[in-house]
Amino acid sequence: GDPKGLFRIYRGERLMGRKRGGRKRALGTRAPMAGPKLPDDRWSRDFVSEQLAGGRRFRILAIFDDCTRECLAAVADTLLSGGRVARELDRLIALRGKPKMIVSDNGTELTSNAILGWSDPTQVGWPYIAPGKPMQNAFGDSFNVGLRYEFLNETRFTSL
Repeated sequence: GDPKGLFRIYRGERLMGRKRGGRKRALGTRAPMAGPKLPDDRWSRDFVSEQLAGGRRFRILAIFDDCTRECLAAVADTLLSGGRVARELDRLIALRGKPKMIVSDNGTELTSNAILGWSDPTQVGWPYIAPGKPMQNAFGDSFNVGLRYEFLNETRFTSL
């Protein structure tokens, strides 16, 4: 009974097992993006992960205006689902107004059906940066590096 021998017998008899499909995720558009010229032309979002002193992980959802380079929101929690991201965006839009587009990477919370369900009725464009092209969200990545080195690495968190 070694697994390789069993695999050879299955392959020889053409009895290949059922292939399991990957997780189904909603896909947005990936298109070249123009640079923002005015405030609220383009917002971007990203996550930063950190750990409490007791070992429990938490994440920070950071939302920025790419034109003004202002951090509009930084939300820390142990669970930040697509639904929670949508609620935070609704709260921010109620305060500032609606952006023309919101840019993100392809993280699971940001490609979820909850987010696509949110973006359709709000008429906010939701392009994703191309895989392996972090320069398409350069300010967001730069902000996150600063957040990590200037704040997270210098602070020991015992609770949220």
